[in-house]
Amino acid sequence: MYKEVDFFEYSKDILKQIERGAFLTVKHGEKVNTMTIGWGSLGSIWHKPVFIVLVRGSRYTYEIVEKAEDFTVSFPLKGQLKEELIGCGTKSGRDIDKFKEFNLKTREGISVKTPIIDDCDFHFECKIIYKQKMDENKLSDEWIKKTFYNNGDYHYVYYGEILKSYIKE
Repeated sequence: MYKEVDFFEYSKDILKQIERGAFLTVKHGEKVNTMTIGWGSLGSIWHKPVFIVLVRGSRYTYEIVEKAEDFTVSFPLKGQLKEELIGCGTKSGRDIDKFKEFNLKTREGISVKTPIIDDCDFHFECKIIYKQKMDENKLSDEWIKKTFYNNGDYHYVYYGEILKSYIKE
């Protein structure tokens, strides 16, 4: 059973969990993939609740999210799915079906085409309202460039309007 909630009430839990990992899931046509994210931002932009995710252009997820209209983010707030988070962060959906490989159960989204990871506790359903490739010339911090973009594989940034946020009861 799921209960729709105001994401601001859970923002502290969400931001703590993102450091430990969450599942970004995308779907376009028949292609569905999930990947582990450890970065994200939660806020309000253009008078809309927004979750911002970053996806490298080299990722299989990028190929799907570029064509998608939406995405979901699923948070395992109770410490479950640790191995699955590791696996979905190290294996590519180009090579394996992560849902089968890691026995991840999905559930249809309520307001989006993309499913959620049902074994998680908290979920966002987001409509993509803005996307842009990072411009390396506008990144002023050399430490960030050297640490995260040594090979030039910059992220694409996706702003998702949060259409639904809900918790498993």
